[in-house]
Amino acid sequence: MASPPDSRMRVQANPRRLGFIANAKKHRQGFFQFFIMTGVLLLSVRSLGQKYRLSDLREDTAALRDERDQLTDRMNSIKSGLLREASLDSSGLFAARLRKLFGDAE
Repeated sequence: MASPPDSRMRVQANPRRLGFIANAKKHRQGFFQFFIMTGVLLLSVRSLGQKYRLSDLREDTAALRDERDQLTDRMNSIKSGLLREASLDSSGLFAARLRKLFGDAE
């Protein structure tokens, strides 16, 4: 008895399987396009990550500037308060010492 037509079709439809390298040589242009597009995608993702990192760094810079300004104001307030209290001293030694420490040329 002859083999069923389906089994012969399967044998003819499934020729010898090609290895990865042989398949890559056969479809060279498709592999090049795949690798180039993958590279473009990876560069785009990296660029997007850097864009958000730059945005975060700008926000951090603005917050640090605000904090620096607040600390400068606080230091100036403390300095003026110390100098005001030192000026109440009748001998003037404490005020002179503070001016020397703060670098005032008065």
